[in-house]
Amino acid sequence: MSVFYDLVTADELENAYKIEATGYPADEAGSLETFRYRQSQAPELFLGAFLPTPESKGRTLIGYICATLSPDTTLAHESMSTHVPGSSSICIHSVCVALTHRRRHIGLDLVNEFVARAEAAARAGAGYERVLLITHEELQQFYAKAGFTLVGLSSVVHGTRPWYEMRKDILLDAHNLAADAPAVSAFMPPEAQALPAGLWEALERSSRSARASARLLTSFPNAVKDVITETNEGSAGGPPANKHDLLCPRPGCGSVILKDGVAGWVERESVQVDLSAQALPEWLGTLPAPPAMAQWWLVKPNAMAFENIGFSRAVQATGPGGRRLKLLACAECDLGPLGWCEEGGSEFWLACNRVGYRA
Repeated sequence: MSVFYDLVTADELENAYKIEATGYPADEAGSLETFRYRQSQAPELFLGAFLPTPESKGRTLIGYICATLSPDTTLAHESMSTHVPGSSSICIHSVCVALTHRRRHIGLDLVNEFVARAEAAARAGAGYERVLLITHEELQQFYAKAGFTLVGLSSVVHGTRPWYEMRKDILLDAHNLAADAPAVSAFMPPEAQALPAGLWEALERSSRSARASARLLTSFPNAVKDVITETNEGSAGGPPANKHDLLCPRPGCGSVILKDGVAGWVERESVQVDLSAQALPEWLGTLPAPPAMAQWWLVKPNAMAFENIGFSRAVQATGPGGRRLKLLACAECDLGPLGWCEEGGSEFWLACNRVGYRA
């Protein structure tokens, strides 16, 4: 079978619901309205398995996974019934394959595909940290094959049978999606994945051979005045923008973090991002202790504005908005912290004295 995977559209929800209604007991099956809510709120988390058809419809849905997001690290009734955009936990509500296509490994392949896409999105800055689900005892081994581990008996009551919670943590490395071949391949068509032998290695060598030389902020006679534009042309009345590309300040790295004109210069209260007593590398400027003011590059509305950036897991420290901090670092050499963001937030802050400038 030529099974392929794609997001389920609103027009295909009735087909998904038919699979759900025949695949689950009546007291466990979700309603069509519930499906519509999940697909409208988190369409990127409603993944289908399809077969191509010669008819004009083009494809037949044979299975699906649907999920939403929650800031909770364990599943409860609220996290299973609401969607909180920008959250770190992916909550899977349903995994179902049409009765006529079961026992052909479609379900496991679908789960693996869903997890691979979630991991790739996390490496690109989506903020996902874990995938959570509840299942019955007899299906624990099925999800274990996809890398899920048992948490224990769930407090969620849905139907008459007990549920068990399982989870899979999304482990991030410091490499960004563009330099991660397995992650990129999850989004590439099959014909694009068959690279000629040695081509990927040659591209990697080329990307490393012509590193830009980064100037530190302290090398500019007028400091920040020399690295900002007079106005932010991309935002009427907005703050001045970065005049130069922002680079990793470590000599020999020079990874491009942000292109010129993308960030806005903001002077605001400092944030404590140095959480250990270790001495900072000489290329990272010192940030004053809050509530003193510091100079920042503000990047919005999401992490896709960056060329390369790495994220830490959420730390115990909280930001100005009351949410836990994530620290920003160079995606290639791990140098950091270069700045911070709040968990699930849409603003990313780079310290002006912790990035280099292509000037």
